[in-house]
Amino acid sequence: MKKFLQRAIRALILLLTVVVFCDYLWRHPELAAQLRHTPLHVLAEVFLLYLAWFGAAGLALHATLRVCGKPLRASENIILNAYSTLVNFFLPGQGGVAVRGLYMKKRHQLSYSRYILATLLFYVCYAIVSAVMLLVSSRPWWQTCVGIAAVIAGSCFVFGIYQRRTQATVTEGASLLNIALLFAASFCQVAAQAAIFGRELRTIDASITLSQVVTYTGAANFSIFVALTPGAIGIRESFLMLTRSLHHIETATIMAASALDRAVFLVFLGVLFLLSQAFHARRHLGV
Repeated sequence: MKKFLQRAIRALILLLTVVVFCDYLWRHPELAAQLRHTPLHVLAEVFLLYLAWFGAAGLALHATLRVCGKPLRASENIILNAYSTLVNFFLPGQGGVAVRGLYMKKRHQLSYSRYILATLLFYVCYAIVSAVMLLVSSRPWWQTCVGIAAVIAGSCFVFGIYQRRTQATVTEGASLLNIALLFAASFCQVAAQAAIFGRELRTIDASITLSQVVTYTGAANFSIFVALTPGAIGIRESFLMLTRSLHHIETATIMAASALDRAVFLVFLGVLFLLSQAFHARRHLGV
């Protein structure tokens, strides 16, 4: 009976995921149109860059769990990263973070408070790297320094409040090596995202410069902190519109590049989902 129930739940999740994919495509027909009108080699390049981004996200997860003292095997890391990436896109907010926390609590007895604290520590690193990218090419050096200092102060303030309220600690895992790994993981993830955005933007407008791409990426990355819609739809575009005075990219280019990005990412998510299901099928069959 237990095995039958597990299979039924797995089948229901599979069906619901397919329904969500189909519904998303039905409500956003422009994505399919964007795929049809984009050269195949560009789609392939962006897809491969998303593979690099996924690897960087896996490194970020590994670094975060090292701080907690609960690193995962590579295969387990990949599957958990795949599921959390899927959830992040289709559910409001950073749902993938919650999925990871629930999984680590159930399978590895990692307390929610320690996991959230380590995740906040990663986001501190991510925010600092993103702030540097947003300001370094667009503002005078003194404004860049002030902006980065403000981000560091604000991030540490939020981190400290949570730590005091929960009494959680990651003192043992917050070694210099692990903090350096967190910064390296966040840099790799942001760099991969910059490469993706750069390829997409230059596909739309070949005159886009590297400094514009760097600033654009920094602005886009801050949208994850207020990602209240599935896939941060509308939120990321709003951030990019508000920061046009920094990156100087036209609205039409932003919207076209965004459509291309979401179209390729949707295909990438579909491949992730199929691979994750194949992994479960293989494990179930004992292959």
